[in-house]
Amino acid sequence: MQVRAARVRSVRTATWWRRGPPCYGWPMSCETVLLEIREGVAIVTWNRPHQRNAFNRRMWNEGRDLLHELRADPRARVVVVTGAGDAFTAGQDLSEMAAAPGDAGHPFGSFMDALIEFDKPLLAAVNGVGVGIGLTMLLHCDVVYVAEEARLRAPFVPLGVVPEAAASFMLPLIIGYQRAAEVLYTGDWIDARRAVELGLAARMCRRSELVPALLAVAARMAVGPSGAIRHTKRLLLATRAEQVRAARAREDAAFVERVGTPENLEAIRAFFEKRPPDFSGL
Repeated sequence: MQVRAARVRSVRTATWWRRGPPCYGWPMSCETVLLEIREGVAIVTWNRPHQRNAFNRRMWNEGRDLLHELRADPRARVVVVTGAGDAFTAGQDLSEMAAAPGDAGHPFGSFMDALIEFDKPLLAAVNGVGVGIGLTMLLHCDVVYVAEEARLRAPFVPLGVVPEAAASFMLPLIIGYQRAAEVLYTGDWIDARRAVELGLAARMCRRSELVPALLAVAARMAVGPSGAIRHTKRLLLATRAEQVRAARAREDAAFVERVGTPENLEAIRAFFEKRPPDFSGL
């Protein structure tokens, strides 16, 4: 009876994931994040495809709450995140940033708390563009695969602000100081092959093979000794926890200072007007 019940749950979850909310096992509607659980592997899909999965306030909140749920849910032994449509995520919804610059109550911080403290294997299938959080989120994932079409970008300096999500610490740690400075100062695009060369991703795949390839890795983890894996991840997180907290505190203070400055406002105006920003008179 237990096996049959598990199969029913798996089928129901898969059906709900295809059609959208509500998400199985989540006590709230989830319009911007989809969930499927298959034999110990939870698949989380950022779901604003018409906005290239850009994070608005609701998506930050729903993503945070789902991470908390999955951390406590014994059915989810491994988590895979990906994006709906042809994007992973285009980052922060700039229309919200323009409407409420420097919003102290923004849920970004609590989302990052949930992401950074997540103590189960967290894997990312980057199926398309990853901008802003679409790149910095990957710094806190355990295994990252990218599609051949994927492109990553850290647009913070070009937007007149500063890095987020402890990227000022994590990016030099992963790819080295000079490469991190180049990525952050220029905001240039990083293609899939370069992402693997830098160490931002472990493997590049054809888009059609991306999720299946990563799910195969996740399935191997899901049948492993989950207690030992979870304990090992906690040990890995502990090696950098203090530095990540300190970096986030510095970044948060600097971000509040930078949002709403003339440079930031000009960058946002230029984005919506589809023109290069002009910082010469600022």
